[in-house]
Amino acid sequence: MASIARLPMPLQDVWEWQYDAACKGIDPETFFSPDAERGPRRRNREASAKALCAVCPVVQQCLDHALAVREPYGVWGGLNINERENVLQHQRTG
Repeated sequence: MASIARLPMPLQDVWEWQYDAACKGIDPETFFSPDAERGPRRRNREASAKALCAVCPVVQQCLDHALAVREPYGVWGGLNINERENVLQHQRTG
């Protein structure tokens, strides 16, 4: 039987920032790619998502959340998954 040294912490304590997000009410498909989406279609969709992020008053909170929970999909805080992975890699290597 496995033993648990400690209980996991909640993924996110504060969600109120989402009420002020520029993406509130926007179709989630703007931020999340359909299966097998590639090339110009993906770049255009991500550009649309990032344009909303660029004017969002809570973009930093959004990015902080995505980095903290290692969000594996979509555009969060103005960055796609590859860009967020680069940020995390830079944080690990200092």
